[in-house]
Amino acid sequence: VQLQASGGGLVQAGGSLSLHCAASGGTFSGYSMGWFRQAPGKEREFVAATRWNGGHTYYDDSVKGRFTITRDKAKKTVYLQMNSLKPEDTAIYSCAACGTCIVSSLHLPRQYGYWGQGTQVTVSS
Repeated sequence: VQLQASGGGLVQAGGSLSLHCAASGGTFSGYSMGWFRQAPGKEREFVAATRWNGGHTYYDDSVKGRFTITRDKAKKTVYLQMNSLKPEDTAIYSCAACGTCIVSSLHLPRQYGYWGQGTQVTVSS
């Protein structure tokens, strides 16, 4: 399984960015796909996740209502649409895949066996 994240950049507060995560090397049936972020000096934290089958979505409270995670099964791509960005959203964002996650563990980075490289998101005030 390989994951390739893209779409980061510099944006002003209140702006929007869309991150993409291209997946390959697997069927991903039954997988959960997640986005995590890590700011300098902080631990990696959960942002959002979606089920490959069914498309159910889960969000951290800090991004609920502003970020939207979707997946395109045909393109094997997971998206993270980020609106109303805040300076505190500044971080390196990474996508990850988990073949065995249950809902209660979707927020745990250690549950994810596959990771893409990160993409930098910087929100200026």
